[in-house]
Amino acid sequence: MAKKENVPARSPATPAARLWRLLSQESQATALAVLLAAMGLFSYAVWLWVRDTVLASPEYKLTPASVEITPLPAWIRSDVLADVFQGGNLNPPLSIMDDNLTRRVHDAFSLHPWVGQVRQVRKFYPARVEVDLTYRKPVAMVVVQDGLRPVDIEGVHLPTGDFCPLDADRYPRLTGIASTPVGPVGTPWGDPRVVGGAQVAAAFGADWQELKLDHIAATNLAEPGHPNDCLYEILTPHGTRILWGRAPGSDLPGEVPAADKVLRLKRYLAENGSLEGRSGPQELDVRSLRSMAAPRR
Repeated sequence: MAKKENVPARSPATPAARLWRLLSQESQATALAVLLAAMGLFSYAVWLWVRDTVLASPEYKLTPASVEITPLPAWIRSDVLADVFQGGNLNPPLSIMDDNLTRRVHDAFSLHPWVGQVRQVRKFYPARVEVDLTYRKPVAMVVVQDGLRPVDIEGVHLPTGDFCPLDADRYPRLTGIASTPVGPVGTPWGDPRVVGGAQVAAAFGADWQELKLDHIAATNLAEPGHPNDCLYEILTPHGTRILWGRAPGSDLPGEVPAADKVLRLKRYLAENGSLEGRSGPQELDVRSLRSMAAPRR
């Protein structure tokens, strides 16, 4: 006798299941879409209800302690991170869930006078932000009526509070500037003579101290046919005048490049032991290949 297979008994369909089978495929798709929309609206309503609580939790809340910036160079004494948060440019609450957070952080740091460029802002979970910055570097101190104003190579004037008198003395001084900055600290001075003088100072770098130079003077002299171009002189502490010429990058044809001018002064110092003449101050001209052939005694 053949064995009868045991077939599991079907459980009776629920009313909802019977109703679902009666619906057409198109009606099923419509019903499913309505159900998913309802679930979405319910989820959104729940999110609105718990949103403030979630975003205020440490995993999402951004604070100064959770922001990492490029390490500050030695010449910056300001607390750049604290300045940005305390200056009102980043108003709380701050959350990494904010789609505009990286743009807000970028714009806030770009306003700081020591920041030359905000290269990148990245956010992470739990709440953390990395800010890649390029800092401005002072190259000269502009002598003005009320003291000294530091500037970078682009003629942007920088915070004076970061420099004590000893710090300021390490930088070349730029004299002959009658103008004052046209904008707030961290913006261009607005005077091409300042930009040119800053570029002259930057051409020396650490060689300024080695050559024992005193200051750069923006003169009222001009080359024939170039009345708007400023000429610069460099003076030693004992009064020797070094005729430098125009700012780097704006040299006249036949004028020695800035790097070669510095090299000629270093060579002269090595050969003569001093930039001064035997009988006192002298005049040295580094502008052309024919000058400085021999020291003036």
